[in-house]
Amino acid sequence: MPVFRLTPQLLFPDPELAEEGLLAIGGDLSVERLLLAYRSGIFPWFGEEDPLLWWSPPERAVLRPGRLHLSARTRRSLRHRPFEVRFDTAFGEVIGHCSQVPRPGQDGTWITAAMRRAYLQLHRDGYAHSFEAFREGRLVGGLYGLSLGAAFFGESMFSLEDYGSRAAFAELCRAAWSWGFHFIDGQLPNPNLEGLGATVLDRDAFLERLARALAEPTRRGPWTE
Repeated sequence: MPVFRLTPQLLFPDPELAEEGLLAIGGDLSVERLLLAYRSGIFPWFGEEDPLLWWSPPERAVLRPGRLHLSARTRRSLRHRPFEVRFDTAFGEVIGHCSQVPRPGQDGTWITAAMRRAYLQLHRDGYAHSFEAFREGRLVGGLYGLSLGAAFFGESMFSLEDYGSRAAFAELCRAAWSWGFHFIDGQLPNPNLEGLGATVLDRDAFLERLARALAEPTRRGPWTE
């Protein structure tokens, strides 16, 4: 399996060359490189002690905003005890909480200090966004990701209270649907995303769908409501 070493030149190999997902190593986390990566169907994913690793997996979990599935129990809980959900008011807190959430089968976090700095800059530049669930003024759940064209690339979510992240995700889907987004990218398929209604696309189908989404204008800037 070929793995390419990036140079200072702002360039990625063809994502189709990532046979098992891992495409390249090295480079940097500049805004320009990150935006190029996402536009190419590539994302960074690496541990604290690892070099920068860039991925284009053979399968992607993708959710169309109007096809969110919530269990009856979740819907009932959100209806009877709703959260206050805000956009882009606590991005730094959201990514901080996401970096601290224990993950099954993971000893550490892939949201390293360098990743947090990079996505905070993407947020300041109007590309990265957060959805935040509050209870009595306290942040208890949320998610963050990147928006380009009519695509939202989900990165991570957290909950400090049951259904906090579900409330934030439901609001993301509602907003994305109302704004005409084509899809929400969940990156690697997993049972949680599939339970929410995500479908699995092979790389070719994902890249075709991505190209259509990128033909639309980017909703850049703060999404504060």
